[in-house]
Amino acid sequence: MVAERRRVLARDALRERALEQNGLLTRRQALEDLGLTAGAVDNLVARGRLDRVAHGIYRYPHLPGIADEQYQVALLRTGDPDAALSHETALQLHELSDVNPARYHVTVPQPLRIRRSDNARYVVHVQRLTARQVTWWHQMRIATPATAIEQCLERGTPTYLLRPAIDQGQRTGAVRNDDAARLSAALEARE
Repeated sequence: MVAERRRVLARDALRERALEQNGLLTRRQALEDLGLTAGAVDNLVARGRLDRVAHGIYRYPHLPGIADEQYQVALLRTGDPDAALSHETALQLHELSDVNPARYHVTVPQPLRIRRSDNARYVVHVQRLTARQVTWWHQMRIATPATAIEQCLERGTPTYLLRPAIDQGQRTGAVRNDDAARLSAALEARE
């Protein structure tokens, strides 16, 4: 008996990738990782099988996405699988401070240029984050609370936003005691 190989349909491959990324995927992933042609992707968009969310980023319809898909877009637009939500964005998502960033902060391990008309909405930082400095939030890489506070400290986020973040993080266990002590000392030294 001859084993029959099941051919993976493009829509199934796209769906699988989108499931891993809160219902979203990039054109680059479709072309390079999944082997689709540019014409096939355009055809899927034209037929409503993919919804355009941002330049080169698509939503696979009928998948449960997340209410905060703009954070996934911020990561995907870098094109770097090691990108992580960071700085004030991470601090806000960890719910440790009243910080309300006007832009999305993302950290990538290597410098890159993103030429898009919406660049004013994003800040891309370059820092090689270790495995201990990254955690997960809704299937997205994000800087740990201690790392986010440290990044904000270095970037100049006001003390009145960082002091409560350190205290709340320590109280809830999101920031270890030794990290809280180190961050508090750095905050005092900055002033």
